[in-house]
Amino acid sequence: MSPVAADTFDKLRQVSTATITAQLIKIAGMRSRSPLGVRPINMKCARFVGPAVTLRYAPMREDLDGQASTVHAENPTRRVIEESAAGSVLVIDMGQSIGGGAIGDILAARMIYRGFAGVVADGAMRDIGPLRDMSLPVHCRASAPPPSSGALIAVGLNEPIGCGGALVYPGDIVAADEDGAVFIPRHLADKVATDGLEQEQIEVFIKARILNGEAVDGFYPATERTKSEYKAWIAAGRPKIG
Repeated sequence: MSPVAADTFDKLRQVSTATITAQLIKIAGMRSRSPLGVRPINMKCARFVGPAVTLRYAPMREDLDGQASTVHAENPTRRVIEESAAGSVLVIDMGQSIGGGAIGDILAARMIYRGFAGVVADGAMRDIGPLRDMSLPVHCRASAPPPSSGALIAVGLNEPIGCGGALVYPGDIVAADEDGAVFIPRHLADKVATDGLEQEQIEVFIKARILNGEAVDGFYPATERTKSEYKAWIAAGRPKIG
């Protein structure tokens, strides 16, 4: 697994998912890095950055009820919660099924204790009311009263998965905010973070100018003129605009 620079996560925490997706298009032509239909359950607890650990579900088969329970020692859901490093993001492939909730408030409590950064799933969660009041950021498609075993069984741990139509490898970097989540291929994370932070900084300047009457045409997206005026503004000590 390729290393990530020490300051990459700190940079990504200052970059919106909108900017990250723009950078992935610019850097690598990648337009499929955000899971479709997946949104935060709590807009005030939506932001996180961390490396992916992956969990894969498949359609349930009734004679496997024992294996589907988190009581089972080799249950992949139990294992991923107990074996993952602090700071990890749990990314779940539920085949976009909303027939049962993968994580409820009790498992979320354990994940908080274990130091997880967040959860992204292309299916449902349960206990959605208590989950919204907890400190674990959760992005999913829906809520559902039944447990996941009502429709699904966990069958895969830390393998490449699909989540909301996006391919995710263990170790990919996940960033999330109020808009949703984005999966950054690990080998691109450093450049996305550096270039994304630069884009965020120049767009502060652009937004201030537009709020003070600057026309968008020829100014945004950033042109050579924009960049030149931005550099002059920086050199002048970032004077107040307007």
